[in-house]
Amino acid sequence: MVLASFAGGAGPSLDPVSDFQQLTAFPFMVNALEAGTVVAVMAGVVGWFMVLRRESFAGHTLSLMAFPGATGAVLIGLPAAGGYFVFCGLAALAIGAAAGRRTGRDRSHESAVTGSVQAFGLACGFVFLSLYHGVLAGYEELLFGSFLGITRSGVLLLAIVCALALACLAVVGRPLLFASIDEDVARARGVPTRALTLVFLLVLGLAVAATAQITGVLLVFALLIAPAATAQLITSRVAAGLALTVLLGVLTAWVGLALAYFYDYPVGFFITSVAFGLYFLARVGRALARRPRSSRRARVAEGIG
Repeated sequence: MVLASFAGGAGPSLDPVSDFQQLTAFPFMVNALEAGTVVAVMAGVVGWFMVLRRESFAGHTLSLMAFPGATGAVLIGLPAAGGYFVFCGLAALAIGAAAGRRTGRDRSHESAVTGSVQAFGLACGFVFLSLYHGVLAGYEELLFGSFLGITRSGVLLLAIVCALALACLAVVGRPLLFASIDEDVARARGVPTRALTLVFLLVLGLAVAATAQITGVLLVFALLIAPAATAQLITSRVAAGLALTVLLGVLTAWVGLALAYFYDYPVGFFITSVAFGLYFLARVGRALARRPRSSRRARVAEGIG
């Protein structure tokens, strides 16, 4: 195994300083850690709004657009990463154009359009794959992620995408938050809710395309949903929630990459496992925190009775 030859197949030691030095001794791992940090920051901020707006299905659909994007790009001789961004962007525009109010029949219509876009995108991916008469190498990396091929130019591209996404959210953040919490009131106050939905979906498409290059198409939610959902379990404050989401995302990316380096298993598996573990702990902690209050209320009710 490639990574086992680097790491010696022994796994991490009890000396974190030595492990960190070993982890950063090779340029490909430095690139991977930098790319993972960039993606975790962007996915954390965008994912926090996605979870708040209950647009996980749209995020899932956009993540699957990496498949037709990659196969279409390879078919015409372009880098697969370029296809990620093109197809995710087009799908975001299609879903955003059909977006209506976020309640009732309009929300059902948006969900139906999202599902239709997903089915059409996957069909296009299979057509592109059948038209490509060569061997599509690296399909496992496409589905489950890999960090061996991340280059300095790839890190720079991710940093540029991250800067654009965060700058866009910085501009529309306040009205987007208002519309996400209460769209009807925001619309009555003159907030362009449909335009905000379209802008956010485009930003989400960029974030998904970038995240898929680290985690793979099938595991993109590990960095996009889990840290945000965990943070929102812990705190309902906006600033604290965003900061905690980014912190959890970076922690998940670094621990997942380190475990993949030392144990030579797919990075997507470790990132997903760490993300799920943190969410599970937060869920258990919240349940335990509610128990004493429920017990006190029961005792008070008994005393009144």
